[in-house]
Amino acid sequence: MSVYRNAVWLVKGLQEYTKSGYEAAAKHFVPADLDVNLSGRSFMITGANSGIGKATAQEIANKGGIVHMVCRDKGRAEAAKDEIVERSKNENVHVHVVDMSSARQVWEFAQSFSQTDAVHVLINNAGCMVNQRELTEEGLEKNFATNTLGAYILTTALIPALKKVQDPRVVTVSSGGMLTQRLNVDDLQCEKGTFEGTTVYAQNKRQQVILTERWASQHKEIHFSSMHPGWADTPGTETTTAG
Repeated sequence: MSVYRNAVWLVKGLQEYTKSGYEAAAKHFVPADLDVNLSGRSFMITGANSGIGKATAQEIANKGGIVHMVCRDKGRAEAAKDEIVERSKNENVHVHVVDMSSARQVWEFAQSFSQTDAVHVLINNAGCMVNQRELTEEGLEKNFATNTLGAYILTTALIPALKKVQDPRVVTVSSGGMLTQRLNVDDLQCEKGTFEGTTVYAQNKRQQVILTERWASQHKEIHFSSMHPGWADTPGTETTTAG
């Protein structure tokens, strides 16, 4: 990490990613902005069975939206779905079992989905932080395969379907940690040097932001955004810290 990037991360972190940053932003929060009816709008959320993805799915279901949960583990996904339906009384919640680290699975799912269902909003939320270099069955580094390539394939494959609906959106859950990394196009899968999970994750998050900027410039009909969700005590965070 360069001295410059370290300084940027520190300054932005102190200003925005602390309790004082939250309190400053809260002053401009308008609760009425969330008072919306999402009936008839279809939302696809990756990694929707826990953490931020599950909370997002729950809120969308509460507001009447059609929820498509894209998850790797069928049992955990079905359990999360049952809970979401019970709390929201919204039966329009569907589970799709897809391993986001498998390029083939993601592509086949997106192609199949596009032929039968509409999607108004895609939320690229699924992610992982594997601390030891691990390859998928397709020979790809697992963090890159899940965080970057999986999101890229799903988004790209769904762009034609998104362009068919009114007010289409793609939201990618990135991380402020990407500020610590400059895009390294010569080593996208972190094959060179020491492999360190948090650095690899931050590099993936930088890749997501760059992709979002490219998509936005190429597809003006769709609203693209990437965001830092804040520090959230999720199962993923717990696993990462424990590892």
